[in-house]
Amino acid sequence: MSEIGRAPSSHPVVSWATLGGRARAWRVLHAAWSVAQLWCLGDIWVSVLTRQRSRRLWAGVAFLCVEGAALIVGHGDCPVGPMQAEWGDPVPFFELLLPPRAAKAAVPVLAVVSVAGIVALALRRPGLVARA
Repeated sequence: MSEIGRAPSSHPVVSWATLGGRARAWRVLHAAWSVAQLWCLGDIWVSVLTRQRSRRLWAGVAFLCVEGAALIVGHGDCPVGPMQAEWGDPVPFFELLLPPRAAKAAVPVLAVVSVAGIVALALRRPGLVARA
């Protein structure tokens, strides 16, 4: 254990300055993809709570389903991980932000929250809108 109370990652430390062009581009793309997914997840839960639906919502559901399929293909890991390592970046994306144990737990937690949101969309039908 390190002095901050967590086990060190098994991945070597890789800084932005030492990354090659492909690895940098992948990190930027992966960050944008992750932000978009979190936005979609938030939109799903806002829609559940407000009982409102939109085309954007269904696009977000489809986007999260694509991610879910990719995680199934990757057995819970990003299927692009091996290519990412070949490009010089062996560090999984969540480990850039979280300790390794929390990073590994993030995928199943986000999957449960996503599935729960999609199920809640199906169960909580849109409410009636009063028009003046």
